[in-house]
Amino acid sequence: MAQPSTTPSPVAAFFDLDKTIIASSSALAFSKPLLREGLINRRAALRSAYAQLVFSLAGADAAKTERMRAEVSALCTGWDVAQVSAIVRETLHDVVDPLVYAEAAELISSHRADGHDVVVLSATGEEVVAPVAEMLGATRSVATRMQIVDGRYSGEVDFYCYGENKAIAAKELAATYGYDLTQCHAYTDSSTDIPLLEAVGRPHAVNPDRVLRKHATEQGWDILAFDHPMSLRTRIPAKSAGLVALGAVAAGATWYGYNRRKRTR
Repeated sequence: MAQPSTTPSPVAAFFDLDKTIIASSSALAFSKPLLREGLINRRAALRSAYAQLVFSLAGADAAKTERMRAEVSALCTGWDVAQVSAIVRETLHDVVDPLVYAEAAELISSHRADGHDVVVLSATGEEVVAPVAEMLGATRSVATRMQIVDGRYSGEVDFYCYGENKAIAAKELAATYGYDLTQCHAYTDSSTDIPLLEAVGRPHAVNPDRVLRKHATEQGWDILAFDHPMSLRTRIPAKSAGLVALGAVAAGATWYGYNRRKRTR
C-alpha cells in the first residue's frame, strides 16, 4: 500500500509594492521626473502629488482608490502599450533605485533562500510590475491588467489587483502551484489588503496605516517597521538593474505615452 507523501507543500511570500517594497507611492515619486521630461503637464503632476498626500494622511480607502482607478483608466485610453513599456524601461531607473527598502530586499532574499516562492501583488499595471518583480528576484507577479485592443489600452480593466482581488489572486495561485496558504506569508502596509492578510497563515503589517495597525494589534499579527531605503545597485547586477520600472497607482500610470507622442509630433 502506498504511503502518503511527506513532501511539504510549497510556500509563498506575497508582497504588496507601494510603501511595502518601495518607500513611497510610485505616483508621487514619479511626478517630478515625468514633469521634467515633459511626459506629464504641471496640472497632472500637482494632482498626483495632492492625491498621494491625501492617501498618506488618510489611508488609501476603497472609495478613494476606486476614483483614482477610474481616472487613470479614462486617461490612458488609446495609448500605445509598447510605447508605455519602453518609456518605463528607459526613463524611471534613477527614480526607483533609491526607493527599495533594505528590509524588503533582505526579506525577499531570505524567503528565496528558504525555498519559498516570492510573489508581488500590486494594483499598479502589469507592464511596470513584471520587470520590477523580475529585478527583485521574485518568482512571479500579479498586477492590474488593462484591456488591450490592437496594441492600445481600451480604457477597460480586465483585472483590478486591489483589495479582495489580491486575496482571490493568492488563492488562485495557491490552487495552481500547490501553496499551503496556512504556511504562506503576506506583507503589506494598507488596510485595503486585509483580505490578503486574512487568507494566509503568516500575515505581516509593514509600516501599517492606522486602520491596519489597529486590526493587526487586535489579531496579534506581526507589525514590521521598514525605514531604510537603499540603492539597488549595491545588490542587483547591472543587467538586471536596467529592467527597473515602477509606475503610478491603480491601473498603471500609463499617461506617459500620450504626452510623449504629443511632444514628438
